[in-house]
Amino acid sequence: MAIAIVLILIVIASVLFHILAPWHATPAASNWGSIDTTLFITLIISGIFFIAITGFMAVALIRYRHKVGARAAYQPENKKLETWLIIVTSAGIAGMLAPGLVVYNDFIRVPKNAYELEVVGQQWQWAYRFAGQDAKLGKSDIKFVDSTNPLGLDPKDPAGQDDVLVMNNEVRLPLDRPVKVLLRSKDVLHDFYVPQIRSKMDMVPGMVSYFWFTPTKTGKYEVLCAEFCGVGHYNMRGHMIVEEQAVFDQWLKGQPTFAQTLTTAAKPGGDSVLEKGRQLVEQLGCKACHSQDGSASLGPGWKGLYGRTEQLADGTSVLVDEAYLKESILDPKARLVQGYPPVMVAYTLKDDELGAVIALIKSLGAARQDDQPSTGEASSPGEDLVAQGQRVAGSLGCLACHSVDGNKGVGPSWQGLYGKTETLADDTGVKVDEGYLKESVLHPNAKIVKGYPAVMPTLAPSDKELSALIAFIKSKANTDADATKAEPGK
Repeated sequence: MAIAIVLILIVIASVLFHILAPWHATPAASNWGSIDTTLFITLIISGIFFIAITGFMAVALIRYRHKVGARAAYQPENKKLETWLIIVTSAGIAGMLAPGLVVYNDFIRVPKNAYELEVVGQQWQWAYRFAGQDAKLGKSDIKFVDSTNPLGLDPKDPAGQDDVLVMNNEVRLPLDRPVKVLLRSKDVLHDFYVPQIRSKMDMVPGMVSYFWFTPTKTGKYEVLCAEFCGVGHYNMRGHMIVEEQAVFDQWLKGQPTFAQTLTTAAKPGGDSVLEKGRQLVEQLGCKACHSQDGSASLGPGWKGLYGRTEQLADGTSVLVDEAYLKESILDPKARLVQGYPPVMVAYTLKDDELGAVIALIKSLGAARQDDQPSTGEASSPGEDLVAQGQRVAGSLGCLACHSVDGNKGVGPSWQGLYGKTETLADDTGVKVDEGYLKESVLHPNAKIVKGYPAVMPTLAPSDKELSALIAFIKSKANTDADATKAEPGK
C-alpha cells in the first residue's frame, strides 16, 4: 500500500511541477515556433503514458495486494489486451514521430528567395561567409586552405571573388528575411546552435549540411557549439545579431571581400608580416584560446604578453621573449604557464610563418605599453599596486576562472566580492577579507564556496605578488552597486 501511495504522489507532483514551474523556454525569435509545438506534443503524449502506466501500477498494488488464502490467476496470454496495447503504443509513437517529420521537412525545404550564409566551424571558433553582389557563393575546397585563404575558397572561381568574409565569432543578419545556412567543418564534428532561433544542426567534416530560418525579432543571440569537439568546446561561442535591413547592409559593406583579403596579403612592406600573422592566427585557430584584447580565455591572452614575466606550473618563472614564444608554439608542453591546462597542440611552422605570428604577438605587447600612463603622469601608490595585481592575475591564469564583471565563471566572480559574506560547501559562512583571500590563494581547498567545484590549483606567489593580487580584488569591491563595502581600515 505504501508503494502505491508513493507512486500516486509522484504522478501528482510531476504534473504540478510542470504546471507551476517558473522555468519556460525562451520565446522563439524565428519562424520555427513549430519546433516548440512538436516538443509540447511529445511531452503531452509521453506524459499521458507516464500517468497511465504509473497509475496502473498503483491500482494493481492496491487491488491485487497480498491476501491470506488468495491465489493469483494464471493467464499466459490475452490477445485482446495485446491487440489494444499494440494499437495504443503505435498511435503514441506515430503521434510523437509524425509532427517531427513534418517540421524537419519544412526545416530543410529552403525558400527560393533565401539569403545564403555559410558557417565554418573550427576548433574552437566560428567564421562566416556571405554571397557578394552576384548573390552566389564561390566554390571551396580543403586543398585551397592556407595562411592567406583560411576558408579554402577557389581563387580562380569568379563567383567567389566578391564573397564577403567575416573572420570572427560575431555575425549579423537582416530582420524578416529568410536565411539559408550552409554548414561545414574544417576539423572535427561541430554543431551550430542558436537556442532562441531554434536552429541546430551538426557540421560534419567533408560534407555540407544546411537548414533555413527567418529571424523575426531584433536582438543579440548567443551562438553555441552543441557537439563536444575537444577540450576547448565550452569556449566555442559567438553571437548572432539580428537588425534592420538598412543597418545590416551598412555593416556588410564594411566587411572585406575574398578578393580584398588576397590583395592585402600580397602587399609588400612591414604591414604584410603582421597581416600574415593575423591570417595564420585565423587559419590555425589560435584566437579560440588566446585573446588579443586582454579578456580571459582558455590560454594566456596576447595583449601585453611579450616582455612580461610569466609564472610556470613548476613554480619557476620565464621572460616572454622570442625564444620562449617559438618554444611554446613548436613544443607547447615544454614549459606550461601556471593556471592554464596543457591542451595546446604542437604546430609545425616555417621560419617566416613563425616570425609572422611572433611579430603579431609583439605588436600587441607594444600596443599595451602605449596604453600605460607616461612617466610624467601622476599615479598613486594604490593605483600602482592594483595595476600590478591585475598583471599578477593575468600571469597566474586567475582570470580564466574568475570574472571581474559579475559574470559567472568556474570560480566566484571578483566583482563585489571583497567584504561580502560567502556560503561555504559545509553551509557555514565566511566574510571575504584579506585573511580569507590569502588562504584561498595559498590553500584553495581549505574553504570551498558552495556551488563551485574544488578545481583551483595551489598557487605560490611571493608576498608582494599576493598583496598586489588582493589589492586588485579589493578594487573590484565597489564596482557593483549592490556589493557590500569593505569596512574602513581593512
